[in-house]
Amino acid sequence: MPPDADGRDSRRKGGDNNKDKPRTKTMTMIKKGDKVRFLFDTGGGTVAAVKGNIVMVEDADGFQIPTPINEVVLDASQESYSTASMVAAMQRDERRSAAKSDGRSMRALLNEGMEEEADYAVRDDDPADKEITFKRPVEERKGGNLLNAYLAFVPVDIKKVTDTEFDTYLVNDSNYYLHYTYLSAENNSWTVRAEGVLEPNTKEYIEEFTLREVNALSRVCIQMTAFKREKPFSLKQPVSVMLRIDQVKFYKLHVFQPNDFFEQPALLYTIIEDDKPARSIDIDANSLKQEMYATADDKERLTQLSTRTPRKGLEEAEVIDLHAEKLLDNTGGMSSADILNYQLDHFRRIMKEHRHEKGKKIIFIHGKGEGVLRHAIIHELVYRYRPCTYQDASFQEYGYGATQVTIK
Repeated sequence: MPPDADGRDSRRKGGDNNKDKPRTKTMTMIKKGDKVRFLFDTGGGTVAAVKGNIVMVEDADGFQIPTPINEVVLDASQESYSTASMVAAMQRDERRSAAKSDGRSMRALLNEGMEEEADYAVRDDDPADKEITFKRPVEERKGGNLLNAYLAFVPVDIKKVTDTEFDTYLVNDSNYYLHYTYLSAENNSWTVRAEGVLEPNTKEYIEEFTLREVNALSRVCIQMTAFKREKPFSLKQPVSVMLRIDQVKFYKLHVFQPNDFFEQPALLYTIIEDDKPARSIDIDANSLKQEMYATADDKERLTQLSTRTPRKGLEEAEVIDLHAEKLLDNTGGMSSADILNYQLDHFRRIMKEHRHEKGKKIIFIHGKGEGVLRHAIIHELVYRYRPCTYQDASFQEYGYGATQVTIK
């Protein structure tokens, strides 16, 4: 190319002819990461850095080429894509606003082929978000309109019945809902152990307990009210049944029987059967009063029973008091375990002494307390003296503080 009249090469930077060349789009902001091409040369690359009016353009080989910012332009494909996206987004927003303003529904917009303008946002009060309140009607079974309910005790490990926990269940074998309260007695007061609603033809887990805790269940009460939901029904009388739970049964494997409600054997107490409530325990009022108000004097009363003249019909029964103060002159230096072992040794000596006297009745006074000695005695009877039978001694005479053994 010939030089200008003044001898300058028009290709040089700053030449007057530069005003006729394409100029950099100075309004376009170039930033790090943009793809650019050289304005006065072939090639281009990615902007690695912007330093004032100089951009560092990194080519495909990783070399950075410092170039004046006014000698690079955005790659056409990136610029057109970016511009087109911005324009399209603005147009969509405008059409969406227009569609909302004219009140057209989502279905109308979709029918007109304006899927992008349809507002898919779910309203806060969308019926689809509301909680589903429909419940499947209760399936009633034939014969289920007679009330049948049971208190069930299920050993956790049936193979270790004397050393396992027990699960308590309430069983509703009827088409009625049963609102229940499950209580236990301690002296002259009652404690709610559980309350709730049993659904028709179901069983509900109540609690778990150990043999050491079974004394707390010596007297329980179950109160129930039957009803049906969302349908008429025959009115049932409220049920209130008091049961005496025999702690001795929990040591006997054979009392846990196969049943219709559990896969494993269980001990069942009837609460109501065919609309007939179970008979509540019948305890003499005076005896119950003595039991409820038993205090520290109760131990002294029981320890004196060994010297009391036996009632008629019990002349042959021998009374053995196992209280530590009756067996030992001094318990100083002895732990609870030492005392318990001494009491059990005395029990074994008595049993050995009378082992050949068939029909012999022996009443062992162990006191109520926490039931540790009583449980230990029953464990001995179950595993060491199986031929012998045993039962709670007369309630009127001993309350819950003695066990009668019959030599067999």
